[in-house]
Amino acid sequence: MERTELSGMTRAELTEWVRANGMPAFRGKQIFEWIHRGADFDEMTNLSKNLREELKAKAVAQSAEIQTERQSALDGTVKFLFALRDGNCVEGVLMRYKYGVSLCISTQVGCRMGCRFCASTLEGIIRNLTAGEMLGEILAADRYLQKQSPGVKVSHVVLMGSGEPLDNYDEVIRFLHLLREEDGIRISLRNVSVSTCGIVPRMYDLAREGLPVTLCVSLHAPNDEIRKQLMPVARSWSIKEILEACRYYIQETGRRVIFEYALTDGINAGRQQAEELADILRGMQCHVNLIPLNAVKERNLKGVTEETVRAFLKTLEEKRISATRRREMGDDIEGACGQLRRSVITEKTGDRNDEKI
Repeated sequence: MERTELSGMTRAELTEWVRANGMPAFRGKQIFEWIHRGADFDEMTNLSKNLREELKAKAVAQSAEIQTERQSALDGTVKFLFALRDGNCVEGVLMRYKYGVSLCISTQVGCRMGCRFCASTLEGIIRNLTAGEMLGEILAADRYLQKQSPGVKVSHVVLMGSGEPLDNYDEVIRFLHLLREEDGIRISLRNVSVSTCGIVPRMYDLAREGLPVTLCVSLHAPNDEIRKQLMPVARSWSIKEILEACRYYIQETGRRVIFEYALTDGINAGRQQAEELADILRGMQCHVNLIPLNAVKERNLKGVTEETVRAFLKTLEEKRISATRRREMGDDIEGACGQLRRSVITEKTGDRNDEKI
C-alpha cells in the first residue's frame, strides 16, 4: 500500500486525514507541529507507541533526507544531496550570511529546459517534486543546522536548484503556502526567491497569486539572438515578452525583479552586451545579479576573468542600472546546479556520455 505523504498537507488537511483514519482530531495539530520540526514518527513522544506504529504503516512524515553533504573549505557553504523515497535524489545548497541562513532548493528531479550552462538539465526531466518534498529539503537542512548550531534555522529560501519552478507551478504554489502555515516553519515569503528561465504565462499567474516573493529571471542575454544560443526557452518567448511580464509583476506586487546574468566568455560578456542590457532595463524597478559562469565540465562554455566582470559591472553602473557581482560560493564542492547529483549518477552507472543536447 502506498503510504500518504503528510509533509505536503496543511494543518487543516492533516487534521481531516487524521479524522478519516479514526484518530482524534487534535492529533492533527500535534503531528503537524512535529513534522515541521523535522521529526519522524518515532520522535513524536506525545503519541502512543501503537499510534506511532499505525502512522508508520500508513504515512510518511519526512519526504527527504540528507544522503550526502559536502562542506566548502573556502566559505563554509554546504552542498546537500537529498534522497527521496522513490530512490531519486536532488540537490540543495546551504549558505550562511550576516542576515541569516539561506537554502537553495530543487523543485524537480532534473530539468527539461535545456539551458547550455546548467548541469541540472543534462539528464532531462525525471519528475516534479511534491510540495512536501520541497518542504522536506528545508526540514532536513534544519535538522542538520540544529546539530551544528542549536537554535539556528533556515531563514531564507531560494527556488533555484535543479528544475524550473514555474514548470512545476501548482506544487510550488502549494509549497509557498505551506511556508506560512500556522504552527509550521513560518518562513516569511518576503525571504523567498522564485527563479524562472522565462515561462511567460506562469509569470503572469504568479503575479496574481498575491504572494510577496521575489521573482528572479534567468536572462543571461541582452537580445534574443544571443539568448537562443544559451537557452532553448528563448524560442518560445522573446525578451520583450519576458520584460513585459516582469513589469506586470512589479506593478502587481510592488517588488523589484532580479535578473540573473551568467557572464560567458565570447558570448554575452562584452561592453556592447552590457550597454544593450542597460538599454532594455532602463526605467525598470530591477537589479542585475552578475554571475561569473560556474563551468560545467560537460559543456564547452567558458567563464570570464575578474577584469571582464568589473568592466561589465562598471558599464551597468554608468548607465544607472542597479547591479552587483554575485558572490561565488561552493566552487570546491561542485556548487553549480546539478553537478553533485550528476557525479553521483555517473559513479553509479559509469556513464561518461558528456553531451546530451
